[in-house]
Amino acid sequence: MGLSLVQSRALMGLAAPVVTVEVHLANGLPSFTLVGLAETEVKESRERVRSALQNSGLQFPHNQRITVNLAPADLPKDSGRFDLPIALGILAASGQIDGQRLAGWQFAGELSLSGELRPVRGALATAVALHQGGLPGPIVLPPGSAEDAALVPGLAVYSARHLLDVVAQFLPQPGEAPPAEGWTRVAPSVPSAAPDYADLADVKGQAVARRALEIAAAGGHSVLMVGPPGTGKSMLAQRFAGLLPPMGVDAALQSAAVASLGGHFRLADWGLRPTRAPHHSASAVALVGGGSPPRPGEISLAHEGVLFLDELPEFPRAALEALREPLESGHITISRAAQRADFPARFQLIAAMNPCPCGYLGSPRRACRCTPDQVARYQGRLSGPLLDRIDLHVEVSALPPEELLAMAAGEPTAAVRARCVAARERALARQGQPNHLLQGRAIDEHVALDAATVKFLHTAAARLDWSARATHRVLKVARTIADLAASAAVGTAHVAEAMQYRRVLHAAGA
Repeated sequence: MGLSLVQSRALMGLAAPVVTVEVHLANGLPSFTLVGLAETEVKESRERVRSALQNSGLQFPHNQRITVNLAPADLPKDSGRFDLPIALGILAASGQIDGQRLAGWQFAGELSLSGELRPVRGALATAVALHQGGLPGPIVLPPGSAEDAALVPGLAVYSARHLLDVVAQFLPQPGEAPPAEGWTRVAPSVPSAAPDYADLADVKGQAVARRALEIAAAGGHSVLMVGPPGTGKSMLAQRFAGLLPPMGVDAALQSAAVASLGGHFRLADWGLRPTRAPHHSASAVALVGGGSPPRPGEISLAHEGVLFLDELPEFPRAALEALREPLESGHITISRAAQRADFPARFQLIAAMNPCPCGYLGSPRRACRCTPDQVARYQGRLSGPLLDRIDLHVEVSALPPEELLAMAAGEPTAAVRARCVAARERALARQGQPNHLLQGRAIDEHVALDAATVKFLHTAAARLDWSARATHRVLKVARTIADLAASAAVGTAHVAEAMQYRRVLHAAGA
């Protein structure tokens, strides 16, 4: 009869709650029972663990009753990450390794039938949770997962290729086995190369759209580009992430942790602001996240980066409306009957659409064949509350081929980014946050207008029938324009330019 305890971690959003793997061996009819609200892939670990122990030359207690409890019992567990701690628990309960020496260690890893360790999803998220909880480790992970976890500063991470590599470290008598070649402590290795973004110089012309993207990058604003097909909307959006300031360590860790939950993180992507571009057939769950257990959606995978929605009116209405709250709050809470998960979702929305169903409304190259009712219905797929939450509405016009071919390359990303970073630093020094986060009293304090500018703004807001939210967003955009001009005060010229970015759809539908 034996009892052993091994520590591991589950995944619940970006949290990694502690799971204690309790293994009890007792006399009785031979059986292998696994309890503790385990999903199917966890229950299947019984066969993987059995085969891995036998094929590694270790003893599996066939003639005993094996009970494995994953505590706490009300916490859902999924994936094969508990294979390694279950195997170690059986070995400790049967006396093949020293269970007392396992205290303080944490383990996660999927076992192959031969005993090889395979990477697990969310290793970096687990490491970030350990770091935030003030736990320095040590944690044992398979190759491919350990390198990701080692990005977290101050965390002791060990990599093991095979089950026997782990067993050799916890034998009853240290030194009984030769040093394990597959056991190493992983040194932190943050990639030093600068992130590589596509260059904005590839885009010729489109001065208005380029200016709008510069304002958006400087102040953290969202953008809607409207124009005929082939005018460069997608090309501009794919180059927007390069205009944003470099990510700090904490922001890079959180972005990478979310990517690791979805299985999308690569070491080469460290510090690279993500650009997510889901197809317009994506559902609301695909965009905001969901499932059981909850997984991050596109808005969370775009955290600290860009969410590009092309053909915006073609997205399902429910999916677009689900974006309204995250655009304001910067996070998403997914609630289910048995669990709840919080994911960060502070992204910059870059959206693109045609002005009408055929796409050529207002185009000098081709006549539009849509009726006014068709145009109204098409643009009406975007609700007023959603459009209110998009700060900049920009028209992207078509360039004649002869003008496009004769035009020189545009201004490079590096030059535009330098201005954006300088403007954002002015905002941070003044108010401690980017301009798009200003709310209520902070807008009045940091966007103080003179009497003439106030009168000008009131007249425009009344004529264009703006909501209070739209008026505040114009003020925040004007504050960013002033920062780009290194102006301490927001003047009439700054407000007038900001107003031009709220009229595209109204003009197109007129």
